[in-house]
Parts: sequence; C-alpha cells; structure tokens
Amino acid sequence: MEIQQIKQRFGIIGTDAGLERAIDIARQVAPTDLSVFITGESGTGKESFPKIIHHSSARKHGPYIAVNCGAIPDGTIDSELFGHEKGSFTGATDTRKGYFEEANGGTIFLDEVAELPLSTQVRLLRVLETGEFIRVGSSKVLKTDVRIIAATNIEVPQAIKNGKFREDLYYRLNTVPISIPSLRDRGNDIILLFRKFAFDFAENYRMPAISLTDDAKLVMLKYEWPGNVRQLKNLAEQISIIEKEREVTPAILLKYLPESQDTRLPALYHTGGISDEAFNNEREILYKVLFDMKSDMSDLKKLVREIMQKGATSEEVESDNAQIIRNLYGKGHEVETTQDEAFNNTISQQTSSRQAEHIQDTEEITEESLSLEDKEIELIQKALEKHRGKRKYAAQELGISERTLYRKIKEYNIQ
Repeated sequence: MEIQQIKQRFGIIGTDAGLERAIDIARQVAPTDLSVFITGESGTGKESFPKIIHHSSARKHGPYIAVNCGAIPDGTIDSELFGHEKGSFTGATDTRKGYFEEANGGTIFLDEVAELPLSTQVRLLRVLETGEFIRVGSSKVLKTDVRIIAATNIEVPQAIKNGKFREDLYYRLNTVPISIPSLRDRGNDIILLFRKFAFDFAENYRMPAISLTDDAKLVMLKYEWPGNVRQLKNLAEQISIIEKEREVTPAILLKYLPESQDTRLPALYHTGGISDEAFNNEREILYKVLFDMKSDMSDLKKLVREIMQKGATSEEVESDNAQIIRNLYGKGHEVETTQDEAFNNTISQQTSSRQAEHIQDTEEITEESLSLEDKEIELIQKALEKHRGKRKYAAQELGISERTLYRKIKEYNIQ
C-alpha cells in the first residue's frame, strides 16, 4: 500500500515529513519478520504502527495481540506472557496458555517494554533468539513462531545505564527502529488534527463543529503539547461539549491548557500597570516583613544589652553574635552565609563601640526602635483609615490576628 492509502485505512492525520517517514519504514519492513522497536513520547500514536506492520505482512491472517507491559504486576507478568502449569503457584487452578503461545503464527506487540522486570527480559531475549520459552512451573520447552514489535516512551540508553534494561535485549529488539515525532514538532498537523477531532465530536454529539480563530491557531502551534495527540483530542472534546461559542478564541483556548506545563507561548503582560490584587498582595507581604523585623530587633536589642551587662570580651561577643543570628533566623528564615557574616561583623563593631560609649549606644538603639514603632503605627493607622475603622478588615490587611491588632492599638494609644 502507498503511504496515503495507509493513512486512510488506519485513520492517521497529518503531512509532517517525520510522520510520513515513520509510515514508510513500517510499510517497507512489514513483509519481513524483523523485530521492530518503536520509540516516541506518550500519546503520539505508537499503537497504530504495529497494526500497520501486521496487516501489511504475510501474518495478517494470524492473531495480533497487544500487551501493555506496564499494566501487568511483576508477580504475574511471566505467567501472562509465557503461561503457567496447574498448581505452579497459589491460584493456578488450571493450565493456562500465555500470550506468546496464543499469538503463534501472528504478531505480538509489547507496549512499554522497558517496564518489564529484568528476569522477564531474559525470558524475552530467549524467545527472540530461539523462539523457545517455558511455562511457569514447567520444565518442558515450547516453541512459538511470532513476530515481536516493541515500543517505549522512555530513553532506553539511559535505562540501560541505570541497569533497568538489558543492553543485549535492546539491540535484539532494535533491528529496525521507528521514531514517532512529537505533536509539537509536526507543525500544521496540529490544526488538521484539531479540525478532524472537532468534526468527529460534532457528529457524535449532534452539535455544530467548533473552529479556531487565526489567533487561536497561533496559540495551538506555540503550545508544547506534553500529552501529544491524546491531549489534543481531549482538548477538542472538552471545548466541543462545554463551550457554547463555536468559534474558539485564545481566551477560550487558554482555559483548557494546563498552566503547569512548559509552553512556548509569549509571556502575558498588563498594559494598565500593577493590578490592585497584586499590589495588595505585595503590601501584605511587606507588612508581615516589617512586623517580623520589629520582633527580631526587639529580641536582638535585649540580647545585646545582656552581653553588655556581662562585660564580655570581643571574642565572646563575636561568638554570642553568631548564636544570636542562629536564634533569630534559624526558625524558618533562610539567610545566606555571607549575609550572616556581614551582619555579625556589624553587630561586633557596634557592640565594641557601645562598650566604650554607653550613652551613645542607648541613644542609637532607642532611635532605631522608635523608627520601627513609628512605621508600625503608620501602617496600622493607614489600614484603619482604609477600612473606615473596621478592625477585623484592618487586621486582615496587615496580615495579623484581630487580637494582635487590638493589643497594638492599645499599646500605641492609636485613636
């Protein structure tokens, strides 16, 4: 069959060169019995290519069995693939044929083959090399004539390096490699696929088909599509059912594209300056920082006074300063080492100066403390004015509890 005929028969949409290259390789290798290894991201449509190979081969009248290796528990995978004898394990009430025995004369597709346990990989390698296998709980060697097509969505060389996949099995499976391109690399195929899905869902649900505006098409082409064709199909179905508007704009489209995924979309910006919500959030953070600074400085002032009263030496002061910083910033505040050292040096210098001139020291600390208190009073007054004296909302604005606000008002005698 020609490439276009294969597309029509198996419902493949697209004109991307990488996609057509993959179809062409599948078409050429089909008449042989060579093993084929299909790679590509999840959701790219890898499951279509084993069918192309099987139905274009001399085995097309034989059985075709697709096995998702990642969906079968490790404890039963050998039994599922190679069969088992009666009584070979708990629950084995009868002899059972495995997939390799059932697929004799046909094709078996091992999807997510890299999920197989290493012990099962050894058994699979033997089937590939000799066509022989042994049922679980048996010693009799059986023969099978199957063509094996495998697929995975992981980087196999990395799995080999990590000891998760046998290198000899990889080279035995990878006789003919087929790489399926990701949707984001297929260009205008994204629009063609969306249009196809939209018409299919319109027919299924008996509603007008949705269509994309030119701007929405640009968004579609720039999105990364981590879920590939599967994600695109789900998107088309969601919009077809949920949205009343039949013309899909970028605003509608962005509601259905996960923000957590990587995209190549242009950064959004606001021409009207910072929004009120963003401004309020930043202001709340500033309030909290100021209140934390006030508390920390009060503790610091108290500890420095204690050091001065003890008449500590400069070495002891430096050691105590380090402990002060750890006490103040070791409860959840992340402080860079260089900042700690600089702050410690500053405190040491100020403490030495205070030991020489206690009057100046007292005035300096008092001035610093009063500055913070003034700022605190100013912020409280502004919050109260903004909310017309409603203390509940003012407390929320400041990021503190209502009880703390009452205490502050009383402490500073704020009217």
